[in-house]
Amino acid sequence: MPLAPPPQRSAPLGDERLRAAIDDTLTAFLRHECTTLESTDPALRPFAALARDSVLAGGKRLRPTFAHWGWRGVAGAGPADEPVLPAFAALELLHAFALIHDDVMDGSVTRRGRPTAHQVLAAQHTGAGRAGPADRFGTAGAVLVGDLCLVWADRLLARAEVPATALLAARHCYDQMRVEAIAGQYLDVLGDAEPDRWSVDRALRVARLKTASYTVTRPLLFGAALTGGGAAVAEAYQRYGDAVGEAFQLRDDLLGVFGDPAETGKPAGDDLRTGKPTVLLLLARRLATAAQAAELGRTGSPGEIDRIAEIVADTGAVAVVDAMIDNRVSAALAALDRAPIDGSTRAALSALAVAATQRRS
Repeated sequence: MPLAPPPQRSAPLGDERLRAAIDDTLTAFLRHECTTLESTDPALRPFAALARDSVLAGGKRLRPTFAHWGWRGVAGAGPADEPVLPAFAALELLHAFALIHDDVMDGSVTRRGRPTAHQVLAAQHTGAGRAGPADRFGTAGAVLVGDLCLVWADRLLARAEVPATALLAARHCYDQMRVEAIAGQYLDVLGDAEPDRWSVDRALRVARLKTASYTVTRPLLFGAALTGGGAAVAEAYQRYGDAVGEAFQLRDDLLGVFGDPAETGKPAGDDLRTGKPTVLLLLARRLATAAQAAELGRTGSPGEIDRIAEIVADTGAVAVVDAMIDNRVSAALAALDRAPIDGSTRAALSALAVAATQRRS
């Protein structure tokens, strides 16, 4: 019997026209940036190509999508979005920076079904017969690839064709998003180092900083700021974003244990293998019997990881997390009901709330 079965099918995360427009914006920008970088020294070609591929190799484009609807909710149905597409696309470069660094910190081997940046660079190092440890070169190079994506994000954001006051307001939101994401990531690393001191409340705080703010809340507010307004919808966006973002992370916790690697692009059970203090695992420990608690502390072989996953499900923690997700989605939809936005934006954000939290990958 499958553990924590995912929903029957994943809903699409945003319309295809918007995703294609974001991808086109990124492709054109990265083509120019990579050509410029490669002209400095031919040895930079694989470095630039890896940065480009890290951005363009799949992904849900969730952050640009939320930014678009944050903007549309204030701007209305009339204005075309071409002038603000660079700002939306910049969030995807910021996301690439975060993922690349996250993979280094977690020692992840795959991302979206492909080798992670540090693995690619280590393999290139070995293949070229260079001096020094390949893993050290891979780690150092991946940090720089992530840094490059962060700089590129700033550069692309500056290309948005909006009044200077609006761009400055959006930049303040963008900067706060980065601070919160970094703070959340540090707490995430700290939790790995002292899991016995972690609580469900603290794990949720990490989710709000690392995931909710950076994935939903700040992109919405960022999009609204690009209009030069947005104060009227800020509270509703905050409530909606925090609720959907937390639910998104809770779903991620479930997928990290029970997801299909063919769909998630990542090995299942990594959180259990490292004992990461996710809400799911902390709840399982709280609900476990003495015998179950003893087994939950074990790590090691794939067979042991499978057994730990079974115990997590048997404690009832999965059902509790599923209920937490449902409650947050309901709170998000209630926030939208009170928001002064048009019907098409409300419908789109309602669909995104469901799609982002009932996904397989």
